[in-house]
Amino acid sequence: MEAYAVVETGGKQYRVSTGDTLQVEKLEGTAGDKLELTNVLAVSDGNELKIGTPAVEGATVTTTVVDQIRGPKVVNFKKKRRKGYSRKVGHRQELTVLKVDNIQ
Repeated sequence: MEAYAVVETGGKQYRVSTGDTLQVEKLEGTAGDKLELTNVLAVSDGNELKIGTPAVEGATVTTTVVDQIRGPKVVNFKKKRRKGYSRKVGHRQELTVLKVDNIQ
């Protein structure tokens, strides 16, 4: 079994392994910067699983910032027929692409 960790960032939880790339809500940093994610909820070394209450003490996930990107456009459109009411709202989320280097 492979080592993995469950980390929380941006209000979402991600299951990551060494070498994975993931897109998370925007974090500070430019391409090539090292970031440590310290809010680790669970860690497995392949044999033993440690679950935190709420976080595992001393556990960190070291990542490298690959890029800062923008996600796909999300459009919300509301309409009430025969009333002349329509409303269109668009949004694009700022994302950070991370590559997982190490799980400790």
